[in-house]
Amino acid sequence: MEIITYVRQGAITHRDNLGNEGVTKAGDVQVMHAGTGIVHGEFNLEPETTTLFQIWVTPDRTGVEPGWGAREFPRDSAEGLTVLASGRASDAQSGALPLYTDAAVMAGKLKAGETVTYRTNAGRALYLVPATGRIEVAGQDAAAVEANARDGLAIAGEREITITARAEAEIVLVDVRG
Repeated sequence: MEIITYVRQGAITHRDNLGNEGVTKAGDVQVMHAGTGIVHGEFNLEPETTTLFQIWVTPDRTGVEPGWGAREFPRDSAEGLTVLASGRASDAQSGALPLYTDAAVMAGKLKAGETVTYRTNAGRALYLVPATGRIEVAGQDAAAVEANARDGLAIAGEREITITARAEAEIVLVDVRG
């Protein structure tokens, strides 16, 4: 499995049998490649509650070396979506943590009233979650749908979606082969 952990609040400490150890803080992301096998533990060693999204994606290769990596992301609101982790060739130079699958995990912050449009290729599926706030999502072929914090939207068959923040929102978007 490709396991992407996006820490929302607090922090998570990772330790594994390969000697990797690190703390991933709120707003940052870590990726673990289970590959041919890894023994690991994740712990909340902080005095505050930890909240996170953990996304598991099936790799499209076998025999991959296991591994782990983490990355700090800018704390300021960025325009559009930031690619956090990706195995797509088009994201190779983005600085995203690598994945061994044709998928991408993105995140973004939107102020109330702001809109972002996301385009994808045919045969793709999307999963969208507002981590905070409230959003409205419209596809080219579908009526608009509202989602509140921590609601999940599975989207298939759309080549383009428009996401509008109805209240300040932080969103996580996963793009995978459908």
